[in-house]
Amino acid sequence: MFWEKSEKGIVCGLCARKCIIPEEERGFCGIRVNKEGKLYTLSYGKVVATNVDPIEKKPLFHFHPGALAYSYSTFGCNWRCKFCCNYDISQYHLRVEERKPEEIVEGAEREGCKIISHTYTEPTIFYEFALDVAKMAKKRGMKNTFVTNGYMEEEPLKAISKYLDAVTVDFKASGSEKFLRKYCSVPSAEPVFRFIERALELGIHVEVTDLIVPEIGDDVESFKKLVKWLVELNDEVPFHVLRFFPNFKMLDVPPTPIEEVEEFVKKAKKLGLKYVYVGNVVGSEFENTYCPKCGKLLIERRGFFVIQKIDEPFCPKCGEEINIIL
Repeated sequence: MFWEKSEKGIVCGLCARKCIIPEEERGFCGIRVNKEGKLYTLSYGKVVATNVDPIEKKPLFHFHPGALAYSYSTFGCNWRCKFCCNYDISQYHLRVEERKPEEIVEGAEREGCKIISHTYTEPTIFYEFALDVAKMAKKRGMKNTFVTNGYMEEEPLKAISKYLDAVTVDFKASGSEKFLRKYCSVPSAEPVFRFIERALELGIHVEVTDLIVPEIGDDVESFKKLVKWLVELNDEVPFHVLRFFPNFKMLDVPPTPIEEVEEFVKKAKKLGLKYVYVGNVVGSEFENTYCPKCGKLLIERRGFFVIQKIDEPFCPKCGEEINIIL
């Protein structure tokens, strides 16, 4: 889906890279290939991971808190993050199982999950399979969520939006171009901003994460710029500040100090975001949801697990309406 011919080959319109793919060559993602003047996907139905996860692991804190999500992925990605925690399936594909869309949905039903999460690698890259799964899931009364880098173009986002209920959009180092170019092979975060704007316009529930990498990806000014943009767009979008852990090709970079991550959370709150959380720090007070008006504890969490939660999208103390889907 989403391609057209040009003099130099096929122009792929799925993601913001808009690769021009010559005959018998692949796009940057390594998944979409030009065969005899037509664009094919190599990952359809080639599933590399399936698990039942708490929805909080996505992380989605304001979308059916406490629910379980049947999570799956195929292989491949349109980014090249040197710190990817799923590099064995995003950059390689060593353990592939052939699955049909109905098998993913039936797997969710067997596990008693009402939510399917298209996750782990980049769902944009397995778009056609994700779309077929999402359509079938919707027919059976299920919800669909994407965990994405937000590099999808507008046309495919619009096409899948009627089946997509929630997205988690992942920023790295607050969208710093210098960081993205060096550590992710991504020229700019501008398409990610556009994706978030359009997703909200289409009525999709959006949550945003920002990975803080110590010393090389923790620029305060970049962080403030991102937060201010989000406040102006919609100050009720849940925002997760994530702690970095060394992985893949960046084992020499230490974990982000917990104190630094929590300081960034406080900054985001001061700048006007109503719901700000810490990620990858178990036991922090910033894992919980509080009423932005009166400060009452609304949802208590520890790690990926909900200990207690509200039953209605209102603060039981002051009546403030809470941006949450229960």
